[in-house]
Amino acid sequence: MEDSQQENKFENNQVVDDKSKNEAKKEQSVEEKLADSEDKLLRSLAEIENQRRRFEKEIKEAFEFGSFNFAKESLAVLDNLQRAKLAIKNDEILKNNKDIDKFLENITVIENDLVSIFEKNRIKKINTQNQKFDPNFHQAMSEIEDEKTETGTILQDIQPGYMLGERLLRPALVAVSKKKSSKNEPKIKKNNKK
Repeated sequence: MEDSQQENKFENNQVVDDKSKNEAKKEQSVEEKLADSEDKLLRSLAEIENQRRRFEKEIKEAFEFGSFNFAKESLAVLDNLQRAKLAIKNDEILKNNKDIDKFLENITVIENDLVSIFEKNRIKKINTQNQKFDPNFHQAMSEIEDEKTETGTILQDIQPGYMLGERLLRPALVAVSKKKSSKNEPKIKKNNKK
């Protein structure tokens, strides 16, 4: 009987140990769940903050550059006014017309007003005169042989480029200098091959 009582005590102790282990597991799992929930909450808050910053940046860019396409297309109006002025000045028949100067004066006023509106809206012409070619702001349309200037220097502005704030609106179309290529070079190369 003593043996069976000892076995019962042993079993009871084991059951108590198992219960305390299960309770400890439950407590750990509750603590783990709490830590897990806290981690998820912090990650969610960080994601919300990142999204808020992203939206603020998008709003700022939309405000600053929302008129980008409109501004880009408005440059065509300025280009056409300048082309019209040049065409009128170069037309032999119109040169003899005494009223043409008044007409050209009015076109110049419109052109200046448009340039003024562009400047108020942070649209500025890219300076190309005596500048080194920069592919970030210029597009080379042709090369001109010139021994006097350094290779890659802009010699002619074919179409002006513009910036909207710090953003390129339209690259300047330019002609760039290059050194004269010697006509003797191909002959020398051919002679060396023989």
